[in-house]
Amino acid sequence: VQLQASGGGLVQAGDSLRLSCAASGRTFSNYHMGWFRQAPGKEREFVAAINWRGGRTTYADSVKGRFTISGDNAKNTVYLQMNSLKPEDTAVYYCAAGFGGGSIYFVPPKSGERYGYWGQGTQVTVSS
Repeated sequence: VQLQASGGGLVQAGDSLRLSCAASGRTFSNYHMGWFRQAPGKEREFVAAINWRGGRTTYADSVKGRFTISGDNAKNTVYLQMNSLKPEDTAVYYCAAGFGGGSIYFVPPKSGERYGYWGQGTQVTVSS
């Protein structure tokens, strides 16, 4: 399984960015996909996740209303649309995948322990 994250960059506060995570190596219909981030000197934290089958989503409180996670099944790609970015959103963003069992009712988890596959990070820097 390979996860390739891209789309990071340097932006100003209030700007938008869209991160992409291209997945390959297996069929992901029974998986959940998530985004996590880690700022310098801080622990990795959950950002958002989506159940590939059914599309249920979960968000961290800090990004609700500003970030949107979505998936394109045909492209095996998950996106994180980030609007109204703040300096505190500055971090390395990682995408991850975990086996969810296939139920459309499955709520994707926030714990990183529930994700067995991780991609490389992409840097997001938001200047004030």
